Amino acid sequence: MSHIFCVANQKGGVGKTTTTVNLAAGLARQGQRVLLVDLDPQGNATMGSGVDKRELPLSVYDVLMGEASVAEAAVVAPACGYQVLGANRELAGAEIELVSLPQRDRRLKAALAQAAADYDFVLVDCPPSLSILTLNGLCAAHGVVVPMQCEYFALEGVTDLLHTITQVRANLNPDLQIIGLLRVMFDPRTTLQQQVSEQLQAHFGDKVFQTVIPRNVRLAEAPSHGLPGVVFDPAAKGSQAFVDFAREMMARVGVVVPAKGKARKPMAKKAAASVARPGR
Repeated sequence: MSHIFCVANQKGGVGKTTTTVNLAAGLARQGQRVLLVDLDPQGNATMGSGVDKRELPLSVYDVLMGEASVAEAAVVAPACGYQVLGANRELAGAEIELVSLPQRDRRLKAALAQAAADYDFVLVDCPPSLSILTLNGLCAAHGVVVPMQCEYFALEGVTDLLHTITQVRANLNPDLQIIGLLRVMFDPRTTLQQQVSEQLQAHFGDKVFQTVIPRNVRLAEAPSHGLPGVVFDPAAKGSQAFVDFAREMMARVGVVVPAKGKARKPMAKKAAASVARPGR
């Protein structure tokens, strides 16, 4: 049985894709079998995993339309150690096409159910809006990971997301819960960020992950090389923080965390159809 988590925040530019790809890479380094599902038509998580979205023979669009299974459409991100159910420009039209289909908001859930035995973790990168694609992610998930910056407007974004999760839980997915809030792009030198961080901990308690992801240049550079920061520069402070976050995530959901340096190699089923070239 796989753990299915959405990485979501209705506010844009808060590091959802960076969190998704680096958490996937961090979990893979702990020996977990990981599938990353890119539900954003921009396909940034796909490209950021080293897979060229323009060369995908099958994508998440085909899975949502019922034309392919997860096993058929997923490819391996060779350098990253996890599999990717990628997105490309075809996904932009899915919202219109899904309207007329039965179970339009549960199609991803049905597809992932058939592949539940193949993965330990499934991470869904959601677009920064409440769309039918986001609803598919929330309906399929057991929980939501909320990356956020410790800034004033970010607090408003969390409030909106909590309202959305409440509505989805009441009407579509009663099992949905918040796994935790992750503080990202954190600069401890900024008084405001320290104050917001303290407010989050006071209000949400243990729902706030202990791991804090610092603002880090190497994490920002990694996407231009088509890699997560954890793979691009494992020694960077941001990369090490994401590995720590992966270990905290495993502990939070009751998965045995291996001793550092003793993680087994992640499993892979097939090679990626195509890989993005560095710098693209």
